[in-house]
Amino acid sequence: MSKGRLTVSVDRRLVEAGAEAVAEGRAGSVSAWVNLALAERAEKDRRLRALADAVADYERAFGAMTGEELAAQERVDRAAARVVRGGAMKPLRRRGRRRGAA
Repeated sequence: MSKGRLTVSVDRRLVEAGAEAVAEGRAGSVSAWVNLALAERAEKDRRLRALADAVADYERAFGAMTGEELAAQERVDRAAARVVRGGAMKPLRRRGRRRGAA
């Protein structure tokens, strides 16, 4: 990145949401609201990179994860999950499959 001045464009609706957060006392300023959002995004990106690295390390050591392994882990995770709000969890729809398709 250059040491020059950085110009950033922000969608008007997002600026309005920031101003609303300030008006409601949820943020000290629009700048603080934007900084928090950017910090949260940077942290999310860091975690996703770490997860991708962990998966790559695992797959280098043990081979690619199969769909069967992922489905088995999903079942284990769902069985161990606690419902915090609402009723039982609905099954996840698989990408690429349409309802009613066999």
